[in-house]
Amino acid sequence: MFIHNYITSFLSYLKHERRFSPHTILAYEQDLSSFSIYLEQETGQIDIVSITHKHIRSWIVDLMNQGIIAKSINRKISTLRSFYKFLLSRKEVTVSPLTKINGLKTPARLPKFVDEKDIQTLCTEISFPEGFEGKRDKLMIELFYATGIRLSELVNINEGDIDRHTGNLKVLGKGNKERIIPLHNYLLNEINEFSMLKKNLFDLESDKLFLTVKGQPIYSKMVYRKVKFYLSMVTTSEKKSPHVLRHSFATHLLNHGAELNAVKELLGHSSLAATQVYTHNTIQKLKDVHKQAHPKS
Repeated sequence: MFIHNYITSFLSYLKHERRFSPHTILAYEQDLSSFSIYLEQETGQIDIVSITHKHIRSWIVDLMNQGIIAKSINRKISTLRSFYKFLLSRKEVTVSPLTKINGLKTPARLPKFVDEKDIQTLCTEISFPEGFEGKRDKLMIELFYATGIRLSELVNINEGDIDRHTGNLKVLGKGNKERIIPLHNYLLNEINEFSMLKKNLFDLESDKLFLTVKGQPIYSKMVYRKVKFYLSMVTTSEKKSPHVLRHSFATHLLNHGAELNAVKELLGHSSLAATQVYTHNTIQKLKDVHKQAHPKS
């Protein structure tokens, strides 16, 4: 059978068994379609078992010639690895051609974050609109910064995910992994006030914490747009997104002495290596302090 037949089965597996988000599934589909189209153009229809590491290397070179950056190519390679892992588990192939494929080297990129003083300005000095919309937008931004949750995680928060007795938030993260994040008393009070306002405004059919002004569940593009708008009021950084607030959460915790493992658990990282990238920002702060304060600097 040809590769496109298996792609459909793989995407169905991601949706129904792995319960990946629609956004993630779309990214997998686009990466695999890119590879499938390349194979058809170069070789015509080719049986899945006849695909070798040479085909994949040739595809990678073609992507590089198109000017696609190494990080994006590595993501496509990772998608292909997951696809072949699926094929191996279904015994559709006996060996993965990815065993002879290495990812491209990428320059180290430190996470972008917002300075603490700018976060303080955003939360205490910037005027949000009166009423439901302004309170919702402010709460979304405060929740991003206070918990470090991802955009998809915030969009999917239900009222039932908030334990008002213990002050904890239950989050369903990547790979359907659940984690618990503590909420500050101030933030918990803000959530309670917002929930009461929402209840008085709408005849609720949805359990979602955040709704649009029309009473419908919020969506990722809207939240991204809101965060970008408000961050532009306090920072000139090129990156202005919910993920920047996540980076800020992690960086500021480490700057104030939080243990790396604790930050890892709060972020929902599967490995410590993913969290260690934030220590570079912390080390840079120490260097700046040393430069300013040391008599020999």
